[in-house]
Amino acid sequence: VLWTFSIYLEAVAILPQLFMLSRTGEAETITTHYLFALGAYRTLYLLNWIWRFYTETHVDLIVWVAGIIQTALYSDFFYIYYT
Repeated sequence: VLWTFSIYLEAVAILPQLFMLSRTGEAETITTHYLFALGAYRTLYLLNWIWRFYTETHVDLIVWVAGIIQTALYSDFFYIYYT
C-alpha cells in the first residue's frame, strides 16, 4: 500500500510547481532548471520502460498509469518552459 501511494504521489508531486508557474507565468531560474532536470529524468525513465517491456514478461499496471500521468504533467511543464 505504501509503495503504491509513493508511486502515485511521485506522479502528482509536480502539481504545485506547475500551478504556480502557470498562474504567475514565470518562475525562478533555479526552479525551472530543477523541473527541467526532473523532466529529463522522466524521459530516461520512459526509455527504461520501453526496454523492460520488450525484455521482461511482467508489466506492472500501477507503474504504467502513474508514469503516463507524470509524463503528461511534465509535458505540460515543457510546453510552458519553451513558451
